[in-house]
Amino acid sequence: MEQLTTKIEGFSGPQVCTLVGITYRQLDYWARTGLLTPTIASAKGSGSKRRYSYHDVVELKVIKRLLDAGVSLQRARQAVECLRDNLGVDLAAASLILSSSTSVLAMSNGEIVDLLGGGQGVLNVVPMAGVVSELAAGITEIDAQRESKASQRPESRTA
Repeated sequence: MEQLTTKIEGFSGPQVCTLVGITYRQLDYWARTGLLTPTIASAKGSGSKRRYSYHDVVELKVIKRLLDAGVSLQRARQAVECLRDNLGVDLAAASLILSSSTSVLAMSNGEIVDLLGGGQGVLNVVPMAGVVSELAAGITEIDAQRESKASQRPESRTA
């Protein structure tokens, strides 16, 4: 995985959208509301470009999976913020078990950590495994496209 992250110095907004499967408008909204701000470079006025780290893209992919599973943006925000701020766990290595009143994190070693408190009935399990491999495939494709474009550029001629 190190090899994939070193070829690209961060990801542009359009690249992140492709990797995560969201629109640029969603990405912009999530950045402006603080759901996930890019760690490499945030927008600083007109014409500046955000640059996202690999870890940012993993978190965005996790958020997208939560939303696809029917979790509200507010609940996804609570779960991800709690994971990020209080537990310091690798989001890609966990599964969230969701009910109407709580989110529970199931770690790979079987440990269950109650994230938001309360609740009994499990309605949905969102496995986070596979996020990293999906991103690796997407990053490989972006690298291949970049290398293909670079090799198709005509050599600059000097007179």
